[in-house]
Parts: sequence; C-alpha cells; structure tokens
Amino acid sequence: MIEIKNINGDVIYTNKGATLAGANLKGANLKGANLAGANLKGANLAGADLYRANLKGANLDGAKLIRAHLYLANLDGANLKGADLYRATLPDSNLKGANLDGANLTDTDLRDADLRDANLNNANLTGAILNGANLDGANLDDAKVTGADLNGAKIKRSV
Repeated sequence: MIEIKNINGDVIYTNKGATLAGANLKGANLKGANLAGANLKGANLAGADLYRANLKGANLDGAKLIRAHLYLANLDGANLKGADLYRATLPDSNLKGANLDGANLTDTDLRDADLRDANLNNANLTGAILNGANLDGANLDDAKVTGADLNGAKIKRSV
C-alpha cells in the first residue's frame, strides 16, 4: 500500500494496491510525500512540488516532470527512463543508481545532486546545471552535454 503524506505527515492519499501509472498529478503539492516504490509510469507531474519527497525505487518511466520541484528529493534507484525533466529543479537530490536512460534533462538544475552510478546513457543534458554534482561511476555514454555547466562536478568513470 502506498500512502502519500504532506510535509506535516498527514495522509492525503492511499491507494490500497492501485497504481498511479498515467495519473494526472500536474501541479500537485506532494511535499514530503512517501512514494517509495510507487508505479508512476507515464504520470504527469509537471510543475508538481516534490520537495523532500521519497521516490526511492519508484517507476517514473516516461513520466512528465517538466518544471517539477524536486529539491532534496530521494530518487535513489528510481527508473526515470525517457522521463521529461525539462527545467526541473533537483538541487541536492539523491539520484544514486537512478536510470535516466534517454531522459530529457534540458536546462535542469542538478546542482550538488548525487548522480553516482546513475545511467545517463542517451540523456539530453543540454544547458543542465551540474555544479558540484557527483557523477562518479555514472554512465554518460552518448549523453548530450552541450552547454551543460559542469563546473565543480565530480566525474570519475568506472573502468
């Protein structure tokens, strides 16, 4: 069972086994929500506020996160394959081991984000802000990084 809680810990939604795949959560206030392991495949979370949300291991395959606010969010091991994160804000977020294969990260703010061992294969990072981000062991094969700000980013390719 998945419970969505607001930042005060109040339960605002329970799904009792239902899926949130394809759900329209555009502009939703999901601050501090516990969505660990949730199936949000293809969901519309454009403009949603996911400040400090727990999305560890969540399936966000093909989800729309355009201009979503994910500051301090936990996306450890999340599947964001093909997700659209255009102009999303993810500073200080945890994306360790996340699958961002083919994701659109154009103009996305990833300052100080933890992207260790993340799969960024075929990701579009055009204009992304990666100052201070940790990309140790990240797969950047065929990633488009034109105009990305990598100042201070830690990048160590695994051998």
